Amino acid sequence: MRRTVVLSSWLLSGSLLAFGQSDIGQDRRDTHHDRHDIRQDRGDVRHDVRDLHQDRADRRKDERDIRHDEADIAKDRRLERQDLRRGDTGDAAKERADIAKDRQDLRQDRRDLRTDDRDIHRDRRDVRADERDIHHDRRDIRRDRRDIRQDRHE
Repeated sequence: MRRTVVLSSWLLSGSLLAFGQSDIGQDRRDTHHDRHDIRQDRGDVRHDVRDLHQDRADRRKDERDIRHDEADIAKDRRLERQDLRRGDTGDAAKERADIAKDRQDLRQDRRDLRTDDRDIHRDRRDVRADERDIHHDRRDIRRDRRDIRQDRHE
C-alpha cells in the first residue's frame, strides 16, 4: 500500500513537472512568435512611412502643377483679350485652345491631388494600425515572460 502511494505520488509529481515544462516551452515559443511579429510590423511601418513620404511628394508636385496651370490660364486670358482688342481673331482662337488645354491639365492635376490625399490618409491609417500591433505584441511578450517566471517558481 505504501509503495503504491509513493509510486503514484512520483508519477503525479513527474507529470506535473512535465506539464509545467511544456507551459514554459509554449510561453517561450509564444514570446519568439511575438518578437517575429514585432519585426514584421516594424518593417510594415517603415514601408508605410516611405509610402507616406512619396505620396506627400506627389501631392506637392500636383499642387505646383496646379499653380503653374492657373498661371498659364491667366496669361493666356490676358493674351486673348489683347488679341481681341487688336482685332486678331486667329491668335485669340489659339489662346482659347491653349486655355482649354490648360483647363484639362488643371482638372487632371486636381484629380491626382484628390488621389494623393486619399493615399496619404490610407498610409497614415496603416502606420497607426502597425504601431498599434507593435504595442499589442510587446504587451503579449511581457505577459509571456511573466508566465515563464511564474512557471519557473511553481
